[in-house]
Amino acid sequence: MNRETLELTLEPIDNQRLANLCGQFNAHLQQIERRLNVEIANRGNQFKITGLVQATKATQSILQALFSDAANEEITPEQIHLSMQQANIEDIVQELPQDDAAQSEVMIKTKRGVLKGRGTNQRDYLKKIMSHDINFGVGPAGTGKTYLAVACAVEALQSEQVRRIVLVRPAVEAGEKLGFLPGDMAQKIDPYLRPLYDALYEMLGFERAEKLIERKIIEVAPLAFMRGRTLNDSFIILDEAQNTTNEQIKMFLTRVGFGSTTVITGDITQVDLPHDKMSGLKHVLQVLKDVNGISFTFFSAKDVVRHPLVQRIVLAYESYEREQG
Repeated sequence: MNRETLELTLEPIDNQRLANLCGQFNAHLQQIERRLNVEIANRGNQFKITGLVQATKATQSILQALFSDAANEEITPEQIHLSMQQANIEDIVQELPQDDAAQSEVMIKTKRGVLKGRGTNQRDYLKKIMSHDINFGVGPAGTGKTYLAVACAVEALQSEQVRRIVLVRPAVEAGEKLGFLPGDMAQKIDPYLRPLYDALYEMLGFERAEKLIERKIIEVAPLAFMRGRTLNDSFIILDEAQNTTNEQIKMFLTRVGFGSTTVITGDITQVDLPHDKMSGLKHVLQVLKDVNGISFTFFSAKDVVRHPLVQRIVLAYESYEREQG
């Protein structure tokens, strides 16, 4: 596919209006660059847009529309997102080849060193999370689904791509079976959220993670607490999604706001719901399989990165269930 550099002059010259369009530290331009895989350079009201032909033309029309709006209102990340939606860019985004940077291996810096995907599925999973707003990671325990998603969330927060991290789990047993435990509902379901805390402590260190949780920059919450909220500029992870109902996962997905990335993880072979309830994760994989802008990564026993015996256990169960089925 051919790349081009397209030149654009925005008039009238108005520095305040241009600053409104570009955003602080060119954050608005960067938002468009990431979405359309283009490069935008500007000096004053002169812009150069480099990328594939269809992407540069779309970028030109988006900048012109936003510059017009910038005369009368403050440009926000939400407005950038809406302008790109109105420009019908989804088909363009689907057709764009990944550039060399995107094709190269994703590496994430953590407190314990550099983290990268082990095996093809993990590497693809990381790339998809970096380039899609909604992502599904489905497969057995030990494949790194949640751990890698938390790593991506921490990096997005530290690089200021998002303003907060929201980690969510359904609490299947949070009814009568936990009724005897002391404390309020949040304290009762804290054990269900513990794996998410453990991943955070490993990525950030205990003290820094605790400070961010205290300041509500990182929020760890049961799924039921998500109802009625809209989450903008957030990195949201729904873990153990196989234990959601159809209604719950639909509710969760419709919480996603502007400037947010969402990762839904689960293992459809380990559903803890009552037998008369269908797993929301199983259902949503069918409902959304052809929706543009959503990524799916399916892990198998060969992707297990825990103790070698864990991989053998997973394989044994898969073999047994095939024979019984």
